[in-house]
Amino acid sequence: MSAYSHIAVCIDRSDAAGAALTEARRLHAAQGGGRLSLVHVAPWPLLYTGEAGAWVPDPEDIASAAREWLAKIATDVPEGEPVLLDGYPPAAVCEWAAQAGVDLLVAASHRGLVERVLLGSFAGYLVRHAPCAVLLTRPAEVAQT
Repeated sequence: MSAYSHIAVCIDRSDAAGAALTEARRLHAAQGGGRLSLVHVAPWPLLYTGEAGAWVPDPEDIASAAREWLAKIATDVPEGEPVLLDGYPPAAVCEWAAQAGVDLLVAASHRGLVERVLLGSFAGYLVRHAPCAVLLTRPAEVAQT
């Protein structure tokens, strides 16, 4: 039996998430299989505000675009199964991981100080709350220094 029977990788549209996906695929192949889940959390519509007649995106449009994007990514990762979640991203991932029996979560740690202050630290939340082991990948420019 492999060390991790179910690896899940958290992906978004960032370059850093691409590095996390590469690492998750490498680990999955190195241990000869098991499950590999490609996890994406659709953005919250609450992050968008409309004021003075400004356009506010339809939540279903946001979810539909996220589904299409994730399906496209999954076609390039045939060994992976796409998983689309919604809600507060790190909490949604941790809750899903507990229910899905994930053994290892792979995610990128790439937000700068301002983003962490405004949006919180996705990676930090996973490290503190995930029901399984967490592997964080670093951006290439940080890893090389």
